[in-house]
Amino acid sequence: MRAAVVKKVGGPEAVEVLEVPLPEPGPLEVRIKVAAAALNPADAAVWAGVFRPLEEVEYTGLGLDAAGTVDAVGQGVLLEVGAPVIAFDAPVLRPTKAQAEYLVTDVNSIAPAPEGMDLTLAATIPLNAMTASLALDHLPLRPRDTLLVTGAAGAVGGYAVELARARGVRIVAQGRPEDEEFLRGRGATWFVSRDEELSEAVRRFVPEGVDGVLDAAALGAPALAAVRNGGIFVSVRGDVLPAPQRGVVVRLTAAGPEATRLSYLSALAEVGVLTPRVAQIYPLSQAAEAHAQLTRGGHRGRIVLVP
Repeated sequence: MRAAVVKKVGGPEAVEVLEVPLPEPGPLEVRIKVAAAALNPADAAVWAGVFRPLEEVEYTGLGLDAAGTVDAVGQGVLLEVGAPVIAFDAPVLRPTKAQAEYLVTDVNSIAPAPEGMDLTLAATIPLNAMTASLALDHLPLRPRDTLLVTGAAGAVGGYAVELARARGVRIVAQGRPEDEEFLRGRGATWFVSRDEELSEAVRRFVPEGVDGVLDAAALGAPALAAVRNGGIFVSVRGDVLPAPQRGVVVRLTAAGPEATRLSYLSALAEVGVLTPRVAQIYPLSQAAEAHAQLTRGGHRGRIVLVP
């Protein structure tokens, strides 16, 4: 089968598409015939050598998110071949991953795909929606509480706005000026531009500061300054965690395989609570070009590879 891999540290040009052995599912594993796989910043960390020196292995696969159909199952798996599924293939360093013609992953990493949804769209759900959902669980906000979402028009931020709206939370969404209409349509109560001084802009609407922040844009201290005394700050990146101050609790979110949560999020997408977005689609053969596009940033939706 064909798979996008990296053999050495470099930039997106290090991404290659190779013919590799077809993986076989072991006990409690599923093989998926991939219809689409989304790109994420974690992929760039792989080819940049953040996780370990690539010289230690022959090659490393790419991709955490996939959608497709069950192709084969291992011992103990009751899924039917042909069932449409989405997958969050969390282990980062494996020879082949989601950006390939086939993916073998743990049964706890998959969920039914949203019924009636194009699998290209469905592939954008797992990592980003899981991260947003888990981050909100770390923010025990009640209806009418206030939440600032930075980078609200991005992949994690967009899902966070929709999930928070479903919980009855009032949302201050930060984004580019051209994102305002889009974010209000997704449930934002107020909008602040990323061109403004963040704490000052937020306090125009919530003078004492918001009850919590989901820092999807990884701004760190400027976002913490918008939280009220004794509030909660949650980030999706450990390298930009600010020091706690004013009694604010600082937490880090890192999603992992969780079939029940992924199934719930898939169901929310099926009924329109979550809105998956695709920015661009590339064939698997153009994986290096797709990864180069990823590095340019500013996408509203995910870049997706299709075999």
